[in-house]
Amino acid sequence: MDAIERRDREGWLALFSELALVEDPVGPSTLDPTGQGHRGHQAIANFYDTVIAPNESVSFEVRQSFECGDEVANVGTITIVLPGGLRASVEGVYCYRIGADGLIVSLRAFWEQDAVRIEDVRA
Repeated sequence: MDAIERRDREGWLALFSELALVEDPVGPSTLDPTGQGHRGHQAIANFYDTVIAPNESVSFEVRQSFECGDEVANVGTITIVLPGGLRASVEGVYCYRIGADGLIVSLRAFWEQDAVRIEDVRA
């Protein structure tokens, strides 16, 4: 989350194992029409470049965190300021699993596209 908020693309990508899978959101969506997710560094880099990087900012508010074994589920809100000044926010559960090497092998985000709130924050 820190690397995303700081817009540190390379730092964020370095957190993932070579065969990691990012599903954000889980299942078919406008961000992933096949619902198969983004597997491997190249696909995850493409996800960053097309979904995360174009935004003015991305921030996270984690209200609860549940750690079990090598996984954690965070409950909270992601807020994105889109190009042009619209703000989108969505509640969700964001799950991470790490491998034996300490790198992320799975990021699964559970949120509903119909629940995204859009606000005009232009002055």
